[in-house]
Amino acid sequence: MKTIRKKIMFLSVVIWLIITLVWLLMIYSNQKTIEKYNEILQRYMLIEHVSQSSQASINALNEYFVNSAEDSKNRYAGFSRELKDAQNKLLGLRNPNNYLSLMNYDRMIASQLESMDLAVSFFHHKTDAKASFHFDEAAKTSKYISETTLSLISGELTTYADIYPQMIQQSNDVKMLSFATLAATTFIILLFFYKFSNDITEPILTLTVAAREISRGNFERSVDIRTDDEFQFLANTFDRMRINLKNLIAEMRIKAQVEHDLQEHKLLLKESELRSLQSQINPHFLFNTLNTLAKKAYLEQARETSDLIVSVSDLLRYHLKSLGSPATLRHEIKGLEDYFAIQKARFEERVQYSIQVDEECLSFQVPSLTLQPFVENAFIHAIEPYEEGGYIAIRIRDEGADIRIEIADNGPGISDDTVRSILAGNRQTEYKGHSTGIGIDNVIRRLRLFYGTSDVIRIASDHRTGTSILLTLPKEGGHSFG
Repeated sequence: MKTIRKKIMFLSVVIWLIITLVWLLMIYSNQKTIEKYNEILQRYMLIEHVSQSSQASINALNEYFVNSAEDSKNRYAGFSRELKDAQNKLLGLRNPNNYLSLMNYDRMIASQLESMDLAVSFFHHKTDAKASFHFDEAAKTSKYISETTLSLISGELTTYADIYPQMIQQSNDVKMLSFATLAATTFIILLFFYKFSNDITEPILTLTVAAREISRGNFERSVDIRTDDEFQFLANTFDRMRINLKNLIAEMRIKAQVEHDLQEHKLLLKESELRSLQSQINPHFLFNTLNTLAKKAYLEQARETSDLIVSVSDLLRYHLKSLGSPATLRHEIKGLEDYFAIQKARFEERVQYSIQVDEECLSFQVPSLTLQPFVENAFIHAIEPYEEGGYIAIRIRDEGADIRIEIADNGPGISDDTVRSILAGNRQTEYKGHSTGIGIDNVIRRLRLFYGTSDVIRIASDHRTGTSILLTLPKEGGHSFG
């Protein structure tokens, strides 16, 4: 990942390289101009040095002939060497314009050196006449060299007369090139700065817009920044924060709705309890009346009537219990037996039933009035409409982790649509008639709430075999719903 620091360092290096290249280009161009000037100047100085060395060597030789001093001899030898060295360097000055002049100039230098050497040789052999003759020849040659030097310098000036304007033009071109390079460099640097500033300002602007949208409550706009640096990490983090805030607010809204529904449910429950209290007669008065009737029937030898009144009294007492309190299966079975006793008194032999319960299941707790609504439904739809009556079987088994309760009848069965409607908790499936007033959908909701799972009931129905309701109640679990 490229960090902003790396981008800044890269931009600084690029700017430094561009400035360095411009500086090197200007130095190189200036150096070439100076070298050209130096080359021309060195040519002039070398030609002038030949003339000066030629004259100095003649003067030193003359002084040596006059006083024969060792210093004079050494001075002559030094100037002679300088003249010889300058002669060798003249070869580097040749060009098509001065080739012949330089060749004559070279021969004159060679002639002067030869004449001076002969003069020195005859002087050492005491041959003054010949030494004087060769000295005069050397002096004449030196004079010719001086004259030729002026001619060569004039020729050099003529030769390089066209080069000077070119050098001036080249210098001007270098200035223009410098300005052009400076302009191009400035443009490139501005481009780099523009790109770099965009890489910083655009992500900041995007984050600013996203923050403004979130502050307005709009969590749908995603933050998309692709810069491969800290801004992308910041954008991804900001986007995750946006999603988390969106989910959190959605959860808060759901919780608020649930709390609202719960409060509404509590209000409805309170209202229902109030209406129920308003519609109830005094329970103690009712129980006392039923007990009095039961004793009176017993005294009058109407034992069946007495037993029926006791069953009604017990069943009423159980019904008046708070629906918010759980009950054991033992109490549920006792309530069913009272209910069957009352129905047997009504329908006599048209009602047949059986209750099979594993002993270890009797202490298992369930919401009160769980089984009776299913049994009542079976009576109303499977037995009461038919003259031949019907049969209801209740089987309660311990299945290890679960308690299985099966309520089966041999009635005409129910349709698949009705089964789906019951399982979906549709209130329209409540049966009407003389019953507890508690619908199956209410029982199913209370079971699901009590055990914390929706998979508590299954319904199998066929028009030939009847309807079977299977309740699967887990032993682990069970919550208060009051």
